[in-house]
Amino acid sequence: MDKRKIAYWAATGITAFVFLAGGAADLIRPAEVVKGMAELGYPAYFLLILGVWKVLGGLVVLAPGTPLLKEWAYAGMIFDLTGASASHAAVGDPTAKAVIPLVIAAVVMASWALRPASRRLPGVPFARTATTVEPALEAAR
Repeated sequence: MDKRKIAYWAATGITAFVFLAGGAADLIRPAEVVKGMAELGYPAYFLLILGVWKVLGGLVVLAPGTPLLKEWAYAGMIFDLTGASASHAAVGDPTAKAVIPLVIAAVVMASWALRPASRRLPGVPFARTATTVEPALEAAR
């Protein structure tokens, strides 16, 4: 297995674990999770909504195929994590509570950027090299 594939599966495994475990905790709603949401100013029922979407997102990033669902899952994860960071900052939580979701967001973005072609939308290139960017730019003109 090459380094890119190892990095992809490491980032994707961490991403899936964080969202599956976090979603399960949201669905189970232990007292400390409900208290944490209340401290951020959110109602308890919001945990059920977040929990369902987190579990689904964690499953989708692991599932083979389904590239369109993967795009939505990755986007939702970034919305969730940046929202969590902003929520912690807004209520004056310690800096670490606002930074940790952004670190996890970086792992999610690594998973997205490293995903193999079979897990991407066809015809939508994600390129960082001159050899693949220039033809994409030419096609856009």
